[in-house]
Amino acid sequence: MNTLIDVMENHRSVRKFMEKDISQELLSRIFEASQWASTSNHLQAYTVIAVREADKKRRLSELCGNQQHILDSPVFLIFCADLNRIKISHDMEDKPIHFHAVEPLLVATVDTALFGQNVLLASESLGLGGVFIGGIRNKPEEVSRLLSMPDYVYPVFGMCLGYPDEEKINEQKPRLPLSAILHEEKYDNEKLPELISEYNEKMKRYYEARTTGKRSQTWTDYVSEMYKGPRRQHMSTFLKEKKWGFD
Repeated sequence: MNTLIDVMENHRSVRKFMEKDISQELLSRIFEASQWASTSNHLQAYTVIAVREADKKRRLSELCGNQQHILDSPVFLIFCADLNRIKISHDMEDKPIHFHAVEPLLVATVDTALFGQNVLLASESLGLGGVFIGGIRNKPEEVSRLLSMPDYVYPVFGMCLGYPDEEKINEQKPRLPLSAILHEEKYDNEKLPELISEYNEKMKRYYEARTTGKRSQTWTDYVSEMYKGPRRQHMSTFLKEKKWGFD
């Protein structure tokens, strides 16, 4: 058996935590291991801000849409795409810099996501659990002010982290069949409607069992609600104000 594979296959989002702190030593160990995540051109274009202070977590919870698990977790992590260190490096070397394109944004965002996934995997391997919080982008300007983020830095996602309350952990939510996301030699669009229809039935049974019949929803019904209208349109303006640019 492969321990890492076991941890990966046992993943589930954890929103209920024991009243048990995470030591700074353990958290530092997790971050040190996670820094070995792949990074584009060795830029390491990410920063994580750990928040434990109750009032600050309360404010962040409000900014994320009043998510109770942010308050309940012993530590709330904010993962930031960060080109500020690259800007400082250019200044130190007295060289011009050009961030006004989509590519630097993509590079820093991907770097941050790779690091964040490593953090969660490392945490789960040590008996911790967590959940990613996309709501950190609901009010990015206020989050940035609260956490003193400089230009060339933006919050990509948050993460609640703690020791899971085992009695309140949900069953794993089924994933798409492998054949829907693994394509050989070319993108096979023709196979997707049938595979998605089969997955719809699986998700419908999952929700019915999880809610004892109170919810009966297919995957397509759920995801089609996500982008039937614009979402977080403010991010474009916010990123430009933080000097990321899209020339």
